[in-house]
Amino acid sequence: MMSQTTILSRVEVETMGPPVPEELADLGVGEGFLCDLALKHVSMVSEPTTTVIAERMYLPRALAEEILEKLYREKLIEVRHQTTVGATRYAMLDHGWDRLLRLFSVCGYSGPAPVSLNDYAHMMRLQSIPSRPASMETVRSAFQDLILPESLLQTLGCVINSRRSLFLTGLPGTGKTAVAERINAALPGAIWIPYAVEIDGQIIRVFDSHCHHFAAAEVIPNDYDRRWVLIKRPLVVVGGELTLENADLTWSETAKFYEAPFQMKSNGGTLVIDDFGRQRVAPQDLLNRWIVPLERRVDYLALHTGKKIEVPFEQLVVFSTNLEENDLADQAFLRRMGYRARVEPPTPEAYSEIFKKQAYNRGMRSKQSVLTHVLNKYKSEGRQMKGCEPRDLLDRATDICLFEGQPLALTPQVLDIAWRNYFGTSHSFAPVTSDESSSEGRSDDPLEL
Repeated sequence: MMSQTTILSRVEVETMGPPVPEELADLGVGEGFLCDLALKHVSMVSEPTTTVIAERMYLPRALAEEILEKLYREKLIEVRHQTTVGATRYAMLDHGWDRLLRLFSVCGYSGPAPVSLNDYAHMMRLQSIPSRPASMETVRSAFQDLILPESLLQTLGCVINSRRSLFLTGLPGTGKTAVAERINAALPGAIWIPYAVEIDGQIIRVFDSHCHHFAAAEVIPNDYDRRWVLIKRPLVVVGGELTLENADLTWSETAKFYEAPFQMKSNGGTLVIDDFGRQRVAPQDLLNRWIVPLERRVDYLALHTGKKIEVPFEQLVVFSTNLEENDLADQAFLRRMGYRARVEPPTPEAYSEIFKKQAYNRGMRSKQSVLTHVLNKYKSEGRQMKGCEPRDLLDRATDICLFEGQPLALTPQVLDIAWRNYFGTSHSFAPVTSDESSSEGRSDDPLEL
């Protein structure tokens, strides 16, 4: 069934959003399913008027009224009161309650009216590429709180514009996760996603308030198909908890509908596989699962009935790892990754800039003498600098100042304690004399006080 959404152009989507459906055929979903959904809503509210049901189904009132009239003709509901337009009040009949029991045993979904899989796929492909390409200025703006070399910013700009996957490597603590998460900020604009998708009478819930955030109210048009919601481009981060099962549809035996997998929820935005190689699934198995989606921009998911469905795979995928790439994938797969980049440890100059920024954010003054003291400690201990360490050291310096009840001030003494607490260097204790020990019954162990 072809709906209005299926024939939208990219310009129409960006300027007007999904058009308001004028007929039931414009919804792209079978009338039988819509009637069943309306019956569930009638049963769940104390005063089921036409307006209330329209609001609960996110449909125009005229279409909701047409659906309710069908339920009335089938003797599933009755009209209790009718006054003004939209205020017609309905009530369930026995035949409707019997029908309802059968409906909930098959599909328990009772949310906004869904869109068709075809409409969802069409909209995701239309919105996958931002209308404005990234430039060096927009990339710098997205990464303004990080100190990164120009060569890495250039690579990230190419990744953002091409939407090819990125294999990001580097030592622990060099800022890979911070870089990966900020890539999404360089993707301009907002996208429309549906609350749910319908396929063969089955529901896949797409909207997730944990990873989907509403766009600013001023950019939302006045009239649009309210089965869709305008959100900021999503950023989905998965880490060590990831399994192969997470990449499939999640069927709820209780609710009787599906939850979209994380890669489907990231469509139109960025998907970050953090700490790649440390998941509860072998990296080769995960890469093999996504080798086709990465190349063809489509993913294949299975319903519990055994039917396979094709859904868009339209997001920028970032694999972030501190393991050696050759230990995770062979060269044939790495060639399919699109881009590869390495986040190197900061130079002393870059470290100093990071330290100053972090101190400024905390309302602390970073004197050059204090900064030189910290740099000398790295040199004397032969310790490799990492981009996360200024933040961590200053967090501990803040803790020390608060505990001691003193103003937030950076001194060599405070930073020495922060250094010791962070890197775990040994504590020194004043020895207890034998006379003191014997006379007071104290232990020679300084931990036993």
